[in-house]
This record gives sequence, structure tokens and C-alpha cells, in this order.
Amino acid sequence: MGRMTDAPARWTQATVYPDMWTDPDDDPRNNEGPGPDGELPTLKDVLHNYRLTLLMKCEGLTPEELARRSVPPSTMSLLGLVRHVAEDERDWRNWITHGEPLPKLYGRRDADFDEAVGEQAVVDAAYADLKREQEATDAVLDAHPDLGERIGRESIAVRELLVHRIEEYARHCGHADLLRECVDGRVGQ
Repeated sequence: MGRMTDAPARWTQATVYPDMWTDPDDDPRNNEGPGPDGELPTLKDVLHNYRLTLLMKCEGLTPEELARRSVPPSTMSLLGLVRHVAEDERDWRNWITHGEPLPKLYGRRDADFDEAVGEQAVVDAAYADLKREQEATDAVLDAHPDLGERIGRESIAVRELLVHRIEEYARHCGHADLLRECVDGRVGQ
């Protein structure tokens, strides 16, 4: 006799490879053919793909599902992750620019997760914040194509910041894998 559980059954939309999130022809990430030439294009491509992965893990869910917390006492949710990386993008931009730092997007510490509630307006605002902050940080970095250049108040190398951004998105994509599986059982790369 099997155990009774309220956990969702594992599933995937992929039909070609059952361990994938989606079929290769439907995957918006650039995974086919040779990668870009050069270090800067490679770093940008990896970052782009991790950004897409996070958004893919959130797609098709209701505001309530996006705001569903993982396991108590954690406040982590998919919506909280979207808000968190938007906040991260703003923080990184503060590191690499001069002048007064921009205020936190969501106010007090941990508000990015604590106030990630299942309301459509909160979801829409989170996605708009993420897009705006990513574009703003990208624009600042695009003005500095030399990966060894040190910029901003922190005198951080462009390469270091790009690698740090990739690392942050990669970590949170791992969280998103688990969070999504908890919500509806969907699994995959």
C-alpha cells in the first residue's frame, strides 16, 4: 500500500526527453549549435539563459501559486524570487555607479519575500520591476565592454559582477526548481 500524500504528482510538458522542462523546439533559451565567441558574449548568453529559466519556472501559475511558500519557516516563493532578483539587479547597479545609491525597491530588509502576496497587481509589478532593473543594470554595463575594467564606488571588475550575477541567478533557478515542483509537480531542466 502506497503512502497518502498531498504532494502533487511529478510531471513535465516535454515529450522528447522526459526529464526536460520543455521540448527542445519549444525552448526559448539558446542551447543549439556553438556558443557565442568570446568571453563577454559567453557571459551575457549564460546570464540571459538563466534569466529565461527563472521566468520559465514561473510561467502558467496563478498569483496564489506564485506566492506559495515552500516549507515553514521559509518565506521563499517563486514570486519572492522574482522580486528578490529585481532587488539584486538594483543593488548591483548601486555597486557600479557613482552618486547616491537608489533606495531598496521593496523597502525594509526581506520585504521582497515577506510581501510577495498572491495578488495580480503584486505579480504584475514584480515582473515590471524585474524587467526595468535588468535593463538598467545591463545598460550601465554595456558602456563598459572591458571585462577587466574596475567601475563604481566599489571598484568592482566588470567580469566579477557578471559572474556574480550568473551565480545569483543559477542559485535561485535551483530554488525555483524545487518551488515549482512543490506547487504543481512540474519538473525538468
